[in-house]
Amino acid sequence: MPGILERIKDIEIELARTQRNKATEYHVGLLKAKLSQLRKKLMEPGPGAGGGKGEGFDVMKSGNASIALIGFPSVGKSSFLNSVCNNTKSAISAHEFTTLTCIPGLLEYNNTRIQLLDLPGIIEGASKGKGRGKQVIAVARSCDMVFMMVDSIKGDVQKRLLSKELFDCGIRLNAQRRDVYIKRTKGGGMKINATIPFNKGLNNKLIAHILQSYKIHNVDIVFREDCSIDEFIDCIEGNRKYLPCLYGYNKIDNLTIEELDTIALDPYNVVLSVKKQLFVDFTVEKLWETLDMIRIYTKKKGCAPDLTEPVILKSGSSVQGLCKSIHRDMIKKFRYCLVWGRSVKHRPQTVGISHVLFDEDVVQIITKESSAN
Repeated sequence: MPGILERIKDIEIELARTQRNKATEYHVGLLKAKLSQLRKKLMEPGPGAGGGKGEGFDVMKSGNASIALIGFPSVGKSSFLNSVCNNTKSAISAHEFTTLTCIPGLLEYNNTRIQLLDLPGIIEGASKGKGRGKQVIAVARSCDMVFMMVDSIKGDVQKRLLSKELFDCGIRLNAQRRDVYIKRTKGGGMKINATIPFNKGLNNKLIAHILQSYKIHNVDIVFREDCSIDEFIDCIEGNRKYLPCLYGYNKIDNLTIEELDTIALDPYNVVLSVKKQLFVDFTVEKLWETLDMIRIYTKKKGCAPDLTEPVILKSGSSVQGLCKSIHRDMIKKFRYCLVWGRSVKHRPQTVGISHVLFDEDVVQIITKESSAN
């Protein structure tokens, strides 16, 4: 393990001192590919690697979605959890490292149950195993989104350091996997095709060099979207976790109005003061929006819809997704359904299984069995 850490450090130093231009792009690309491979080895469990989640980190997922509370020690994560979750108490203190295990809490909002996981404070070097960092980040990978809380006074610095730690562990915040098709073949060499021009530093020669560093010599690749060197390496690795993230700047009572305005301009930022209960409700609303979920209410024929227990789906889900969430055999029995809500022009409207639903739609599913009766 120390050997891997030393090699990672050497490559990071070389990357930092290498000027970025066309003459060095191949060298930089190969360094980044090698760095990614070393980080992957570092995260793999092995003898003396400290594998396993450890006490307090084996938390059963509950609710309709889960949010990881990430931040440096003493930024207010535990106070926020206690403030918004009923019947949950996470230890609070003025000194650092009060939270040493994963504390779950349940937030009920908009008829939705959201699990908040208060994780121990991350320190710099967490991606390399410092301060139980691997266990913390492993839990974050299993969640639906990240709520990164920072101290408003040094928020930008903390935000940058935390984002780097998560990046080094394969977590990509507020990003999407690039549309790159990669299929390894038994022969035929490298076949590289692109439906778009490259404008972010990639070219066929560099792509071939990076693939060779991964010992990939026979492959079909189609680029349907332009991407950078890092994004292409992510596509090769195939194990990246793409998560939405909301950045919470806590303790805003220490800032001026002008500083607050500057922070709030970023759509991914929220400002709040948990201690003085400023903008806490607004933060919860933004968490709900960032999760990007929709509530679908179902009804039986001749009955009013049940508006207390919605089916929770991801935004953009279709009737097929609703059927799957109700019962795995529902799709086989499906005939058509009636929909009331913003996703249709008429009330009700008959739609098929591919119809895309909107938040708070009401759906009555007609099965082959019920229509036969």
